[in-house]
This record gives sequence, structure tokens and C-alpha cells, in this order.
Amino acid sequence: MTRWRPPAEKSTALITAAGHARLKAELDELWRVRRPEVVKALAAAAAEGDRSENAEYTYRKKQLGEIDRRVRYLSKRLEALRVVDTRPSDPQAVFFGARVELERVSDGELLRYRIVGPDETDAAQGWISIDSPMARALLKKRVDDEFEVMLPGGMTRFVIVEVDYA
Repeated sequence: MTRWRPPAEKSTALITAAGHARLKAELDELWRVRRPEVVKALAAAAAEGDRSENAEYTYRKKQLGEIDRRVRYLSKRLEALRVVDTRPSDPQAVFFGARVELERVSDGELLRYRIVGPDETDAAQGWISIDSPMARALLKKRVDDEFEVMLPGGMTRFVIVEVDYA
């Protein structure tokens, strides 16, 4: 038996300028601060002798592997990303970077979302990936447009109340 998994879908290579800066800062912090600390600790653990029973050595090797894996990912991803820092030609329609206020038709609840790249999603802030079903349903819609989207709770109907690119 193998652990074969189908390849993941390609995510959209768009990012906001602030998201790009955050990823660059993370890469810089990993490479210049965390990695040298872990390498130093690994060298100290290796100097203690028998590595087969040295838990500190094993832990530091795994930690270094995780850091290197994240550095490789960020390095490749930052090269592939395209920073979108301009407003669309039609600011009344929903595109990448838009802040959108929606009203759920069934109960009148107001929801606020911002459409961002897949590398900067944050549910607590209401930042949704442009690849998400909600964002796909929102694209190119305008204020007062009504649309349906399939969510985990079932088909849901919304009305766009406001579109903003502030």
C-alpha cells in the first residue's frame, strides 16, 4: 500500500502588497534568526556524544528540517507570486482585494469579507481566498446583486450591500 495522494490544485498566484511583505519578513526571520539559533543548538547537542539516545539532538534535527522545508516553500512561492497593488478599472465590481459587505437573505445577517490570495487568508479577520467558493461567486458582482453559493450548510443566498477597495 502506498500513500499516494492526488496532486493539490494549483492555487492562484496573487497576493496583496502587505501579504507579500509578511511572507518576505517570515522568510527573512527564519533564515537570519531562527535557523542559526537551531544550528547552534544542534551543534551543542551533537557535541554531547551518543546521538542515538540524545533527545535534544533528535528534536533539533526535526526542527531544522521544518525550518528548511518552510524556507524552500517560501523561496519558491515568493518567486511565483504576483503582487496586486492597483485598484481595478471598475471599483463598483468585486475583484481581487475588495472588501465586501453581504447580507444573508434568509436572516438579514451582515457579513464582511476581503478577497485576498490563498497565502494570506485569515478567517478571524474575514479574509477569504480568491480560490474559495464564496469569492468565486462574488467575482464581478456589484452592489445590490443577489447570488447563491454552496456553503457547508447548504445553498445560501446573499445580497451585496457594499464594495470597497480602501
